[in-house]
Amino acid sequence: MTAVRHVAEDLLRELAPQVLGALVRRYGVFDACEDAVQEALLAAALQWPEAGVPDNPRSWLVTVASRRLVDEIRSDSARRRREDGLALATPQAELLGHAADTVPDADRDDSLALLFLCCHPALSSAGRIALTLRAVGGLSTAQIAAAFLVPESTMAQRVSRAKQTVKSSAIPLGMPEGGDLTGRLAEVRHVLYLVFNEGYTTSGGTDAIGLTAPELSTEAIRLTRMLHRLVPDDTETAGLLALMLLTDARRPARTGPSGEVVPLAQQNRARWDRRAIAEGIDLISRTLPRGRVGPYQLQAAIAAVHDEAEDTDTTDWPQILALYELLEQFEPNPMVTLNRAVAVAMVHGPAAGLDLIAALETDKRMARHHRLHATRAHLLELVGDHAAAAASYREAARRTTSTPERRHLTAQANRLDGPA
Repeated sequence: MTAVRHVAEDLLRELAPQVLGALVRRYGVFDACEDAVQEALLAAALQWPEAGVPDNPRSWLVTVASRRLVDEIRSDSARRRREDGLALATPQAELLGHAADTVPDADRDDSLALLFLCCHPALSSAGRIALTLRAVGGLSTAQIAAAFLVPESTMAQRVSRAKQTVKSSAIPLGMPEGGDLTGRLAEVRHVLYLVFNEGYTTSGGTDAIGLTAPELSTEAIRLTRMLHRLVPDDTETAGLLALMLLTDARRPARTGPSGEVVPLAQQNRARWDRRAIAEGIDLISRTLPRGRVGPYQLQAAIAAVHDEAEDTDTTDWPQILALYELLEQFEPNPMVTLNRAVAVAMVHGPAAGLDLIAALETDKRMARHHRLHATRAHLLELVGDHAAAAASYREAARRTTSTPERRHLTAQANRLDGPA
């Protein structure tokens, strides 16, 4: 029964955006349609494990959600005006309940259009993420709140504000056209990238890095796979998917038995997911030669070099440095420079890396960031200045919001403070 339940849950997450897209295209009221789809998903989650998955599960969900929506419109007197407007805009036949598996246009997939809607520039960054996970990912508000380590009421407010923005801005369901498509596709990728990063390294909290099921990083990979299928010729989407696969492959080795952080150099690479690595390397190897190189592809190439190496010493650091130098031209920001400093240290010595880090200390975006202090500590340790390294580790520990990271950084400082 557990296996059946997992199959049903996976299918529901896959169908959620298709069902919502069908309803929004038909009725045009995003907030009410989204609520109705969530009710249909809940009904399916309760019924399908016992009764079995219908022959046409998407049509079943569209039917149930449509009925819930129509019932809500009819029963709520406070929404009478909206009912009248909907009735005028919708053929009378559409307001009648269809038999299961016979809903017109149920096979049309508006998933990509729905992704664009949820990642619309009118929404805040937090709103885009919340709405994408709920509307496209099919996750409940409680699941999203648990993953981001915030109260459910806080996440409910984010979702509500996002839906209200969609409503008040009259954002249509549809694909952008012309030059607008490239920019909007970049916004969709960025939202998925943020979701993945939040799942892979939580921004805060007292737990270990792993998150509640379904993990955000796993969901981000699933949604990016969907996006890649819908836009197979977009090289940056392919690069993003490769980056996620190559990064997430290391997850099993990133924490120890007690949830402690294990740095890349100390990870047991036998625990890495070799299947995900092979898929990611194959994907980026086929994508890079196509000539339209971008930041996600470069990051994926860097991840591939790390994943192919047997250990830190055999890593092709000159190639990683060259890739970071190219990435900095595409996407100049202090975090890329910080990562380049590590590659510089591995190629030209830790003193050269420390010089680059010293230049970053004047950047207000990085001066107080714990990663700057942690990286400086690592390089100071390499040059043999253990006292200064311990002080930097402690400073990094004070600045991080992640309890596992704080424990790791404090342990590093204590190790250097111990007897020689």
